[in-house]
Amino acid sequence: MKLANKILLFSFIAGCFLIAAPACKIYRFNDAVIDPRFKTIKVLPFLNQARYVNPQLTPRLTDAFLQKVVRQTKLTRTNNEDAHYVISGYISQYDPSTAGVSAQQASINRLTVGVHLVVRNTLDNKTDEYDVTRNFDFPASQTLQQAEPGLMDDILRNMSDEIFNRIFSNW
Repeated sequence: MKLANKILLFSFIAGCFLIAAPACKIYRFNDAVIDPRFKTIKVLPFLNQARYVNPQLTPRLTDAFLQKVVRQTKLTRTNNEDAHYVISGYISQYDPSTAGVSAQQASINRLTVGVHLVVRNTLDNKTDEYDVTRNFDFPASQTLQQAEPGLMDDILRNMSDEIFNRIFSNW
């Protein structure tokens, strides 16, 4: 088959998929699955109960998660106790370890960040708890304190995504 025919066939198949996929509504990877009855959310500041405390992490992670909720849902932020969702949690892990060894020396270090979440649904009087954990690698030539400034943006983006997906995504 000639290259031009292959490209034409691929374009046709891709076009059909793009037309048919929205009609199926089987998977929605970017959307939150939130019952339309829910209108408000209250996010309490995350606490830090890890053995090692990064004082910047808790306020910045709380803010990153809140910004994600505001950008990607129709939920309205409130400070009222009767919010439809009340989210609280704490940093449960902030642990560095050696992840890779080369020539009998550490070559890669890993920071494991874990968050314990409590999600209270006031409309259905239901409370769920979740744990979210993610690893972040950094060079063994750096101490944790040296690596933290470079890791912080990745930690905030990835952990807020993980928290958001754990709470609101149904896949």
